[in-house]
Amino acid sequence: MQQTVVFLNALMLAMTMLKRSLVALGFLLSIVLSTRAATTLPVVVFAGSASQPALEEASQAFEARTGIPVTLHLGGSGAMLNQIRLTGLGDLYIPGSPDYMEKARSFDLIEDEVVTVAYLVPAILVAKGNPYGIKGLQDLKRPGLRVGIADPNGVCVGLYAVEILEANDMLDKIRPNLRGMVESCAKAAAMIPLNLVDAVLGWREFAAWNPEFMDAILLAPQEVPRLAYIPAAVLRHTHNRQAAENLLAFLRSAEGRAIFQKWGYLTDQSSAREFAPQARIGGIYSLPEGW
Repeated sequence: MQQTVVFLNALMLAMTMLKRSLVALGFLLSIVLSTRAATTLPVVVFAGSASQPALEEASQAFEARTGIPVTLHLGGSGAMLNQIRLTGLGDLYIPGSPDYMEKARSFDLIEDEVVTVAYLVPAILVAKGNPYGIKGLQDLKRPGLRVGIADPNGVCVGLYAVEILEANDMLDKIRPNLRGMVESCAKAAAMIPLNLVDAVLGWREFAAWNPEFMDAILLAPQEVPRLAYIPAAVLRHTHNRQAAENLLAFLRSAEGRAIFQKWGYLTDQSSAREFAPQARIGGIYSLPEGW
């Protein structure tokens, strides 16, 4: 009987100690989880969809490597800039051209350092096999040809399209053929696969997004007044600065560049210049009256 009592007392003591250990373990686990949550806040990115497929893949690779999630908001560069201004949210801004980064700077939204992620080359996008036999810019004036561009008031590729047409004295001549005026690069790239237009004045890189549906017809070098690049900068009001800087570093790393190259982007200036040696790179363009 005495042995039984001793055994029960020992069992109760062991259970009490186990309970205390479990409580302590739960407390420690809660600290670990809360610390991890604090260090894995998502990097919130507002980006022009000129970089959409590459940026989506790069963000997934970054999260797999670091454990830091990335939340992407994609659309027209102007629309994304408006979202940043209206909400006061976000860690990074990655528009499709320096024009919109300069606007962000004028609103005092970005830090001083702006990095270049990739370069963009203007081109004419046509259906696979080029069924309309489009050879160059002048063919876009052909009567009855449906030509798509993005809205130049909010989308970088639309802005560049108007700049190209103005530089080549084609603005008024091509107006009867214009269709669409869509509100993002992604929608401009989709116009050919959806058979909404016969040609799109857009980025050469669009053809790499849907190579089974599209071909890119390059412009003559002298027809290109300006080449674009995709800039990126940390937003001044970021709440996740270190993670945002880490994502920028990843995009510029060998792994990040390889992802952009996979999607047809150029990641060094010399490669971009091969398409238009005399063209300006960067800078800004103001739309002519009436646009």
